[in-house]
Amino acid sequence: MKPIISVEGLGKKYTIRHEGQGRYRALREEIFKLPQRLFQRKHQDKEEFWALKDVSFDIMPGDRVGIIGRNGAGKSTLLKLLSRITEPSTGKITLRGRVASLLEVGTGFHPELTGRENIFLNGAILGMSRAEIRRKFDEIVDFAGVEKFLDTPVKRYSSGMYVRLAFAVAAHLEPEILIVDEVLAVGDVEFQKKCLGKMEQVGKDGRTVLFVSHNMESISLLCTRGILLANGQVRHDGDIQSTLAAYREDILHASHELDHLLHVGNGDFCLTNIEIFGMKDDIIRPVETGQDMHLRLVYRPGKMGSDKEFGKMTLEVRISDMLSRSVIWVSTAAFPEKNTGRQTRFTFPKLPLIPGDYLLNVCARRNSEIVDWIREYSFTVHPGTYYGTGFIPSAQQSSVCHDFSFECEDNVC
Repeated sequence: MKPIISVEGLGKKYTIRHEGQGRYRALREEIFKLPQRLFQRKHQDKEEFWALKDVSFDIMPGDRVGIIGRNGAGKSTLLKLLSRITEPSTGKITLRGRVASLLEVGTGFHPELTGRENIFLNGAILGMSRAEIRRKFDEIVDFAGVEKFLDTPVKRYSSGMYVRLAFAVAAHLEPEILIVDEVLAVGDVEFQKKCLGKMEQVGKDGRTVLFVSHNMESISLLCTRGILLANGQVRHDGDIQSTLAAYREDILHASHELDHLLHVGNGDFCLTNIEIFGMKDDIIRPVETGQDMHLRLVYRPGKMGSDKEFGKMTLEVRISDMLSRSVIWVSTAAFPEKNTGRQTRFTFPKLPLIPGDYLLNVCARRNSEIVDWIREYSFTVHPGTYYGTGFIPSAQQSSVCHDFSFECEDNVC
């Protein structure tokens, strides 16, 4: 049997240009300088960036493949190449089947057309006849749950409605290859479960699924094989459990220099330092179960930041396990009377986390706008004394320790 997808020596190069003057210019300046640029070559520093380099793999019909990796590893670039949205710089892709892809909200939809019209448009793009689309039409509408808005232009849909209809179309119009990016995170939990079930069924029907997500639990449940990307290259390719193990190892050995982590936000403030404390100001990593843990976040102003503005920020901290399942989430919004500062310390008394490796996510917001967001800063919790007896539940029993008490009454025990 031939592979349904063959990738040989695939590479994608981008050229990043850095102009000599590091300031913004008004439109009037640009117009006056246009003749000069036509006759005089302007100095520009160019930098070549390889989003993917020398990537090779084969995928067989019916494979459910999870593509994972840290931010900036090249996952989305790979999916765009496989979906033929962009052309590779080097290498070759061979696809032996019809491809349906869902890479971002509204992929393949025309905003001025209704939901009904977009279903037929997407089917035609996939090469299906109107008769084939009509056979699947009721099933698509029922799955998406948008019957009431079927004749409304999709530009008026919420992002959740967009995704529900887009996924229903992509999954039900019988493509041989279904490519899904982490756009499903937009939907609610019930719909995400519904989508995972549908993708599993698609795989069991002999069709191929490529799934990108930062939710390692979803990847683990859906996929049978995994491809780990790092710095635009294949770091590991194998069964899903070995790939997840390689991903955890990759995160734990990654640099904790925050400049090397991906910052998302408007840049008004930038997180420059994360410190994890145990007792008082003794900086230690790892910490222990049952020990007070202090987390200090240090920010510096960005292009528009000021101390006065920073006092209006909301800081959110999420601790998740290595499958990206949230274990602890706290926010300064719980205490609106307090202001945050450029150095803010969170205290977690009697840390309830069981021993293991964890991921730290830190997000600074002003109103609903993200100022700076860092994900996947790893730290380790070592065994400690939580109950004072040395007893700690296993990872199979619980993700945290809980305070509790019990007593015997009336000689029942």
